[in-house]
Amino acid sequence: MTVLPDDGLSLAAEFPEATRKQWQSLVSGVLRKSGANDVSDTAAEDALSTELEDGLTARPLYTAEDGAADPGYPGFPPFVRGSRAEGTAVSGWDVRQRHTDPDPKASNEALLADLENGATSVWLAVGEAGVPVTGLPQALDGVYLDLASVVLDPGADFESAARELFRLYDEVGVAPQTALAQLGADPLGLAARTGRADDVARQSAAAAALAARCDHNYPGVRALVADALPYHEAGGSAAEELGCSLATGVAYLRDLTEAGLSVDAACAQLEFRYAATADQFLTIAKLRAARRLWARVAEVCGAGPAAAAQRQHAVTSPVMMSRRDPWVNMLRTTVACLGAGVGGADAVTVLPFDSALGLPDGFARRIARNTSSILLEESHLARVIDPAGGSWYVERLTDELARAAWSWFQEIERAGGQASGLRSGLVADRLAATWERRAGDLAHRREPVTGVSEFPHLAEQPVQRGPAPAAPSGGLPVVRRDEAYEVLRSRSDAHLAATGTRPRVFLATLGPAAAHTARATFAANLFQAGGIEPVPTEDGRTLAESYASSGASAACLCSSDTVYAEQAEAAAAELKAAGATRIYLAGRPGESRGAYERAGVDEFLFAGADAVAALSAALDDMGVA
Repeated sequence: MTVLPDDGLSLAAEFPEATRKQWQSLVSGVLRKSGANDVSDTAAEDALSTELEDGLTARPLYTAEDGAADPGYPGFPPFVRGSRAEGTAVSGWDVRQRHTDPDPKASNEALLADLENGATSVWLAVGEAGVPVTGLPQALDGVYLDLASVVLDPGADFESAARELFRLYDEVGVAPQTALAQLGADPLGLAARTGRADDVARQSAAAAALAARCDHNYPGVRALVADALPYHEAGGSAAEELGCSLATGVAYLRDLTEAGLSVDAACAQLEFRYAATADQFLTIAKLRAARRLWARVAEVCGAGPAAAAQRQHAVTSPVMMSRRDPWVNMLRTTVACLGAGVGGADAVTVLPFDSALGLPDGFARRIARNTSSILLEESHLARVIDPAGGSWYVERLTDELARAAWSWFQEIERAGGQASGLRSGLVADRLAATWERRAGDLAHRREPVTGVSEFPHLAEQPVQRGPAPAAPSGGLPVVRRDEAYEVLRSRSDAHLAATGTRPRVFLATLGPAAAHTARATFAANLFQAGGIEPVPTEDGRTLAESYASSGASAACLCSSDTVYAEQAEAAAAELKAAGATRIYLAGRPGESRGAYERAGVDEFLFAGADAVAALSAALDDMGVA
């Protein structure tokens, strides 16, 4: 409803309309005051922009001038705004819980608890990495198979797992027309994880036959999943994840149509699985772009408008899950779940916060399923259809991400398709290059990991969990954001177990607290990220006296540049004389580098430096194996 001025509610009508040029002028003025004298009005936006992966850039300001192509309406091609016209407003998204315990009895107890307390479907690992195929009936005992969808993760055992599930339908009297399941056949995803691409052709033929059976007899059962998680877990970017999933989907469409299914029936047998990360806007854009891209593929292949709607399963990213301070994972998965829900995922799996440590316990599974429940029932997140629609940033990011993903997809297709890309190393090399760049950002702490590279807690008691079954391996690597720091922390743990103490560094704070607090805090966080315990200067004692009682072999000077100029040289000399084998200085060396080094400073620690390399070298110097 339009509020007219004569109602006395003129809102912003009394204010002149602001222009982009005015904004640029104001921002450039602020930047010049901060010392950036060469920033012009037009360069202000560039100065505040953030580079993302895939050649994308997040700008500081978006207006109607930055709009992208028309995304259409929810439930209609190109499905950017959702696969269904009603979105998730009717029943919310499918809360899909994952189970990997190989004990059928324990899995049964866990999945029944989930279904009774908010979960609407189960995702069950079957075969080598989960419940034995013969244990499937026991694991699903008591589950209403015509009400709760069962999603299998069977790896290479998808044929035998499907036969066992179909047999179970007959045994418990589930009519084929009412059965709900996803059989999880994914030959290309399995080849990506195991490196065994030679068996793809046979497995693809078996998967196509299984899909034909589902199409003829089980309308509520899908046979194949185009799983993009192997590419995400190998370090791939959002565009690379999308491109690989598209190439996989196209390969499966070819297999299914060659097996006799129509294009529409083939599309109906596919589900796509994507990672949801703690970058909520990128997650939202990725899911929206995925629907747009698949709609284009389906259209070119001759699918009808309804069949071109992509079925999406979003899983909170395993790559972002930390093993140290795992409680922080609850925050990461909450943001990821929000992004998946807003992005329009049909089903969302929130991994338990302790999933990186082994088999999750009941509390962790409860928190995981309640994450969706709170967002659905208390935040009412699903009651709005495409809540991100109309955001100039989201629409522009969706468009740019879709173009980058389409370019990578075309490159894979030119190389012969996804199977050829896996065999030739094209996919592996591309993902490795992306992860190498990201690993550099992690090492330099340009991408911080709370509880790991930032604000670590050395005194925290480790969370212990039972071992989980080994996942398929031998193909693409499996990376984690915390892996470089985990190596450092493990070295520290081993040193603690062997000697009774962690490696230590003495923080030599110079001058008043106002001068040294910022850099002392920086240094303490940095050293703890490598498992090195910082020991502060004791009040009322000289540096030499405090150092002697610290139990440290190295020292780090902490203060302001002004105090450094007055005291750093003498302090370094005093600490060297007291026995410090290595002296660090928190801050950039500047023009005084030579004087500091002559006084005994060995290394400078500052924001943007390679923290992993510095900490690894520090552990080496301290004799930590």
